[in-house]
Formats: sequence, structure tokens, C-alpha cells
Amino acid sequence: MDEHAGDGQPGDLKVNTDSAEAHRSQADGRIFPCEACGADVVFNIGTQHLKCPYCGHEQKLSIEADAILTEHDFHEMLENLREHHETVGATEGFKEVGCDACGGIVVFEGNLTSTRCPYCDSPIQLEGIHEMETRIKPDGVLPFQVDEKRAKGSIKKWVASLWFAPNDFKKSGVEGKLKGVYIPYWTFDSMTFVAYVGERGEEYRVTVGTGKNRRTVTRVRWYPASGNFQRFFDDVLVLACQKMSPELIHGLEPWPLNLSLPFTREALAGYLARTYDVELEPGFHLAKPRIESALRRDVNRRIGGDRQRISRMGVDYSAITFKFLLLPIWLLSYRYKGKVYQMMINAATGKVSGERPWSAWKIAGAILLGSIVVLGSWSLIVSM
Repeated sequence: MDEHAGDGQPGDLKVNTDSAEAHRSQADGRIFPCEACGADVVFNIGTQHLKCPYCGHEQKLSIEADAILTEHDFHEMLENLREHHETVGATEGFKEVGCDACGGIVVFEGNLTSTRCPYCDSPIQLEGIHEMETRIKPDGVLPFQVDEKRAKGSIKKWVASLWFAPNDFKKSGVEGKLKGVYIPYWTFDSMTFVAYVGERGEEYRVTVGTGKNRRTVTRVRWYPASGNFQRFFDDVLVLACQKMSPELIHGLEPWPLNLSLPFTREALAGYLARTYDVELEPGFHLAKPRIESALRRDVNRRIGGDRQRISRMGVDYSAITFKFLLLPIWLLSYRYKGKVYQMMINAATGKVSGERPWSAWKIAGAILLGSIVVLGSWSLIVSM
């Protein structure tokens, strides 16, 4: 797990693992000083500006008027990485420290804002701090749109909507501290050319059997089908970090990517941000199943008929480009009867995706009721 901290001064952290002074230096950083009083400002969700928590002064994000979200040529970047072992953006001034409990990497700039891992809440051993390796620079950031109050309201509605949840859980709700985190995504664009061979099935009904065995059955006539077409894919999202639940992350979609800004560190002020541990090329390999699943649906529609069979489907990719984006989530871990559950909230839409407890009594009751209904229906049929 890789995180950038949103507070700190680039390059001002000197680590001496044998000195207590090194530990004190964690809190000495400044990242974005208030223009009025000099204190650290943080990103304010309500105004979408930087705001001083002490004097209340606000200042706009420093984004150049002509700045745009840039698409990068995929193959060109891979060649650059192979030949030069360099990235398009420097990470100078960043440090990283590993979490011994979960194996995650906390990445920070200037000062480490917490001495506990933001994902497993285990203590972080500060003597393990070292320089961060170079990485591709983020191209854009989708700033937090949903504040803590609205996120908690979304959680309350989510709990109330849960079927088969224990009554005491629904009554007490979810309690815990929300943590704002930016998570890394690759987005891929690509033109695809598809050639397919398959069969179209046309259903028809015939009567078979005699006497009590006389019945109507459905049969299918199959006809050959083939063709080719092109389709362009825009902003196919791939989560660029491991050890996060793919089910929970997928449950946060869709994302309003149209609200993304050209990357500015100021949007991260006051928040953590994970860097990627899924590299660029493996990231595109993860995008392919999503693309080809959509293409398979396209092929089925083109084959038509009542049923479809695809025997071969070839896909060629061209004009592949990518962006590296940071998208916002609220994280919350809560306990119910001694077990820890994880919850995520899309901090751009308020959509909740979380683990939840189940009531064995309610599930058993539903199964019993279903059995009674089935038996009652069967009895009615037999009596007729």
C-alpha cells in the first residue's frame, strides 16, 4: 500500500535512524503556507479552495490557465522506461516507510502526518524511512467533492438499506473515523479492430410425444455469422494498487472523471494519496478483459437472433494512450461483535461499498418461508 501524505515540505526531512532528533523532524515540515498567517492550509471540499484552519483565509489552487489533462502514448512511454529507466515526473523530496504488519508503503513529503498505517492501523517504525524510488508523475486529480458529513449520511442510508442485516447492527449503525485517501488509477484509451466468427441461433417450437407425454419444446436452427468492426474506448479505468478489495473498489463506480483537474499537489493538502504498485504495462493487461467483455457483447448484438455462439474473436489494439489519475475515497474500518469490516465511500459521488454482517436467523427464516411457499404451490398443483 503506497500513500503520499498531503502535508510536508519537499526535501526537508533528514533521517538519522540513531537520533531522536530525526523523529522530531517529522513534524517540522511546511507544504502550502497560508498567505495571511503562514500556517499550513488544507484543501476545503466545500469551496474547492485551499483554506487555513486557523485564520480562515482561502486561496485558489495554483493551476495554470492553459493546463490540460495530458494523454501519453503508451508504447512510447514503455520504450522510454525500458531504455532510460526514468519516468516523466520526478518524485524528489518524497520518502517512504514500510508497514511491517500489512506490507504497505506509506509515502510522504516533508513530514509524516501519522505514525500509524492508514489501512491496518498498526504502528509504523520510523527508523525504516528511506528515499522513494522514482515513479510516473500523476497527470490529474479528481478533488474530494463529498465532505465527512455527507459521507456519514451516505453510510447511514447504506446501513438502513441492508437486507438480512442483524437488527442491533441496523439500530446502532456504523461508528468509526473516516480517513480521506486518494487512490491511483490508470486510464487507457484505445482504438480496437475486431474480427469474429460465430453462429446465430433462431428458436422455433415443436410438439413432441403422445398422450400424457405430449409437450411443446424449443429447438434452435443455427446459421453461420461473421464480420468485423472498429470501436474506440475512452478512459478504461484500472486500479493501480494491489491489496485493496477489487469487489469493494468496483462497487464505487462510476466516477465523474469530467471533474478531474490537471494534477496539483495542493489538492492533496490534508489527505493521504497512494502511489501505484501496478506498473503501466501490467495495468493495460488488466484493462483488456474489460474491453474484450464489452466487445463480446457488441459481437453478440451484431450476430443477432435468439441465441449466439462465438467461436473466434480477434482484437487488435492501436493508438493506445494513458493517464495516471488520483481519485478520492473515504475509508472506514468498524467492528461488529469482534470482527473488523471495511467500508469505502466514493468521495466524488457519495456511493458506498462495504463489507457487512449477516443475520443467520433472518436468512434461515427467508429460506423456511421460501420452502413453505414452494410446498404450498406444489400441493395446489397436485390437488388440481
